[in-house]
Amino acid sequence: MMMSLAMAETDHADTIDNIVEVRGITKYYGSDIHALDAVDLGFPTGQMTTLLGPSGCGKTTLLKIIAGLLEPSAGDVLVKGKKVTGPGPERAFVFQDFALLPWATVLRNVAFGLELRGDARDGREDKARHYIAEVGLTGFEDKYPHELSGGMRQRVGLARALAVDADVLLMDEPFSAVDEQTRRKFQEDLLHLLGAEKKTVIFVTHSIEEAVYVSDQIVLLSPRPGRIHSTIRPEVDRNVSPDDIRREKNYLDTVEEIWVTLRKYLD
Repeated sequence: MMMSLAMAETDHADTIDNIVEVRGITKYYGSDIHALDAVDLGFPTGQMTTLLGPSGCGKTTLLKIIAGLLEPSAGDVLVKGKKVTGPGPERAFVFQDFALLPWATVLRNVAFGLELRGDARDGREDKARHYIAEVGLTGFEDKYPHELSGGMRQRVGLARALAVDADVLLMDEPFSAVDEQTRRKFQEDLLHLLGAEKKTVIFVTHSIEEAVYVSDQIVLLSPRPGRIHSTIRPEVDRNVSPDDIRREKNYLDTVEEIWVTLRKYLD
C-alpha cells in the first residue's frame, strides 16, 4: 500500500500547481558530512507538506535552504518560478525555539516583521491584534515572553508569521517543546487557521502521528544523505471530529505503514 500511495501522489502531482520547487538540492557540511543528495520535490500551492524521516536525514537543512537561510552545495530552489538567493517576503519561518524578542511585548513581537517592512504603526498594530486574536491570545498583548508559557510563546511565533502575510509558512518542529495535550490542540488550531488563511505550509516533525494528522502530503526522507524515499498523500477524512480522525482506519493504517518504513532505518 505504501508504494501505491506514492504512485498515486506522482499521478496527482501532474495536475497541481507547485508554489515551491526543489531541484537537485545537495548539501555538504565541510568535506565529510553529506546532508542531502539530489533532492527533487514540489510543494503544492495551498497545501501542507510535511518532511519526515530519521534524525539527521536533512529535514531542517532542507527547510532552511528553502527559507534562504542556508545555501545549497548544488541545485536550486524556486518560489513562484523565481530562484531563491536568500530570505524573501513570500516565505515566513516559525522557529522551534520561538525566536521572540525578550524585551518586546506580545503586540510588538507579532508586529515586528511588519515594522521591519516599514508598515505604519497603526496599521501594523491593527494587523498584529487580529492575529493575536486568531491564535487565542487576546488579553496578552502587553505581556512579555518570560510571562508566557511555552505554548503561548509558540502561538506568538505563529501569529508573527501569519501577520506578514507570506505565501509560504516554513515550520521547524513548532510543537516539539510543548506537552502532548497542548500539542494536539495546536494541531487542531493550525488546521483551522490554515483553512481560513489558505497558506502553503512546509512542516518538519519527528512525529508520525502528527504528520498524518496535519498533512496533505508527507515526504519520507532516507537517512543521511537525505534522499526522497517516497511521497504519501494520507487519505484522511477531515470532515469528522479530531478524535474521530485519530480513530479512522486510514489514519491508523498510514501511521503504521510509515512506521514500518522508518523502523528499517533503525535496525
